[in-house]
Parts: sequence; C-alpha cells; structure tokens
Amino acid sequence: MREVAFIKQNKEKWLRFEQSITGKVIQNNPDELANLYIHLMNDLSYAQTYYPKSKLVTYLNHLASQSYLKIYTTKRTSKNIFVKFFTEDVPLAAYQYRKQLYYAFLFFALFTAIGVFSSANNQEFARQILGNHYIDQTLENIKNGDAVAVYKGGSTWGSFIGITFNNLKVGALLFLSGITAGIGTGYIMMENSIMVGVFQYFFHQENAFWESVRGIWIHGSFEIFAMIIECGAGFIIASSMFFPKTLSRKNAFKIGIRDAFKIFLSTIPFTIVAGFLEGYITRLSNVMPHFLSYGIILSCLSFITYYYLIYPHRVYKRITNHTLS
Repeated sequence: MREVAFIKQNKEKWLRFEQSITGKVIQNNPDELANLYIHLMNDLSYAQTYYPKSKLVTYLNHLASQSYLKIYTTKRTSKNIFVKFFTEDVPLAAYQYRKQLYYAFLFFALFTAIGVFSSANNQEFARQILGNHYIDQTLENIKNGDAVAVYKGGSTWGSFIGITFNNLKVGALLFLSGITAGIGTGYIMMENSIMVGVFQYFFHQENAFWESVRGIWIHGSFEIFAMIIECGAGFIIASSMFFPKTLSRKNAFKIGIRDAFKIFLSTIPFTIVAGFLEGYITRLSNVMPHFLSYGIILSCLSFITYYYLIYPHRVYKRITNHTLS
C-alpha cells in the first residue's frame, strides 16, 4: 500500500487516539483505549517495515510512547493509589523521560569533575567554594581524629528537621526552575555539583577521603541521587517547552509539568530518609564498624539506582507485553 493511502485510511483513528492521550477528548472506556493502542502498535510496525525513513514512523512512535502512561493511569485498578504511584506511575514516567534523567547525571558528573580539577589546580578554590570557616573547622576536626565532626553538632531531631527542610527546598527549586528553560535548574545543579567535587578533593588532599565517604555518603547516597533526579525533572519541563514534538507547545508544556511534578514527588521520601540518616546515623560513623557504614551506603545506592534506572525498564516491558498479549 502506498504511504498516502495508508495515512488516509488510518488518520482518523490516529487523531482520535492523539486527542484521547492529550486530554482533548475524554476517553471513558480504558479498554477501548487499550484496543486503539494495539492497533496503533500494528500500524507502527507496518510503517517501520514499509516506510522506514518517513516522518510517519516518528509520529506513530511518539504516540506509542505517550500512550502507555495514559492507559495505565486511566485503567481501573484494585491497587492502592499510593502503591500504584510508586510501583507504576513513577517508573513509567522515569522510563519515558530517561534521556532527561541521563542528562542530569552527565551534568552532575561534568561539574563534579570541574570541581575536582579546579581544586587540584588552585589551592584557594576550596576556600572560595566551601568558605574559610568550614575549611578551618574541618582541618581542626581532622587533627582531632574526626574529619566529619562538623556534621555531628546539635540535637538529632533538630538536625533531622533542618536538614530535611533545606534539602526539600533545594529539590523544589531544581524542579521548578525548569520553567526558566532549564537555565535555573542547570545553575543550581552546577553549584551543588562543583561543591561535591571540591568537598571530596579537599578530604582527599587531607588524607581523610575514606573517612569522609563513610560519614557523608551514609546520607549523601539518597540526598545527592535525589537531587540529580530533581534536576532531571527540571530538564523535563525545559524539554517540553523546546521540543513539543507532534503536540502543541501548550499541551506539551502541561504534560511536561505534570510528569516532572510526579517524578519530583517521588524523590521526597528519599530526601526525608536522607535527612533522618544525617540527623541520627551520620554522627555515629566514627564508632560504627566500617562494614556497617559501607553496607548502608551500598544498600542506599543500590536501591535508589534500581528504582530510577533499572526498575522503569522492567515495568515498561511488563506493561507493554501485557497490553499486546
């Protein structure tokens, strides 16, 4: 069949499907929407076979990538809404916007490396970034045998509340600054990434690197990882503004805001746990066995990495296989 005839034969179906997933038409029957999705996948397969270089393939592929979220947030389920949010909605959003999340990780790695490089080539750079008071106090703490003592002052409860509130504020700024076309998100992430690089190089320079790792990364595993994901949420908003694809810019922006907010919400439990760990556990790093501190760090990193980078692929594969079966 010629491409023009294929488009003419199916364009009304595709338009109806697009209107359903963008909210222009309320789709009251999730099963009918799922049925349309099956037809869409068949059409995409056909187009990929016979018109591989056509823009039609791009259009149908975009519809397919948007549709599974709509189907499974509309479809009736006996699952608890809270459970479904974390086991399906967030992983599917993380899969759909995986490129933005990957860019956030690359952004973090780049500016952390810049922080390390700058510190290695400028003896005063650490003081410019971390401040004279912090540097002098930490040098004194290293001499006294507790390199991360600065994180152990104050009450446990007060530290937990103050740290958690501050981290939530930073995360919200990273996410919301996406509306500045991503510039604000990038700037905040750049500042924090450089600080991480400077911080770790400073302890390396003072022969206290592993002591800092045992102390700081007990809570930093969740805290920093969540911050990167929040940066990715800001990038989602920015990309929806610049790359609406087949949607209108207004609709693309609305969908981008909604999905980015969903991903931001998912980081809040990790941020709260990070605050708890910093308030209650980090202060014990110099007395707990090394295997326990490293075990906490590896467990936290493994869990959050699996949730945002591996689990989404498994959920997407399971749901698409179920839909097509």
